[in-house]
Amino acid sequence: MIDADRHAENLARTEIAAVGKSLFDRGLTFGSTGNISVRLEDGGWLMTPTNVSMGALDPARLSRFDGKGNHISGDKPTKESVLHMAMYGQRRDAGAVVHLHSTHSVAVSVIEGIDPLDVLPPLTAYYVMRVGRLPLVPYLPPGDAELALAVEKLAGKHHAVLLANHGPVVAGTTLANAQFATEELEETAKLFLLLRGTAIKPLTPQQVDDLRLRFDLK
Repeated sequence: MIDADRHAENLARTEIAAVGKSLFDRGLTFGSTGNISVRLEDGGWLMTPTNVSMGALDPARLSRFDGKGNHISGDKPTKESVLHMAMYGQRRDAGAVVHLHSTHSVAVSVIEGIDPLDVLPPLTAYYVMRVGRLPLVPYLPPGDAELALAVEKLAGKHHAVLLANHGPVVAGTTLANAQFATEELEETAKLFLLLRGTAIKPLTPQQVDDLRLRFDLK
């Protein structure tokens, strides 16, 4: 590994640990749930290991994958690594993926009758800008190959999906972008639950289209 690549990888390791601690400290992840990954300049990936709290990540022990998705160093990877690889495989612009079991997002995923093509209404402009349309992936057991295939089918058109009875998987061009989109999703899920039973005024289709055009959203 040349010095520039080594330096970039070390920065990515530090950033993953810092983001993991931030998410954990603010209650967006708990126990050993959730995982983060970052695509490296050599085509490989770093990922948080299995059975480790995101509040206590050791940058030196992150799981390291080569460009073919083989685990080559670091601690044993999470069984949910397949969700990350499904996103990366369909999104060449993805530089990072965040997967959480965040409370409000999971709560929305188990509500009977929500629209599986677009789970949350466009309550705010920033939800439209950071998340957009959010499809629901039907329930399958964690780590199941069929779950990864279900995510893969949606990932080409959606950088964020919600796994039923499980949680969100969100890709971003950078780790910061993936983090911010995941947090926006969670806060919108919280708003949605707070407003249940109340007449609401989400953004109109015209307002959503204007945002998509104004900010070149896909």
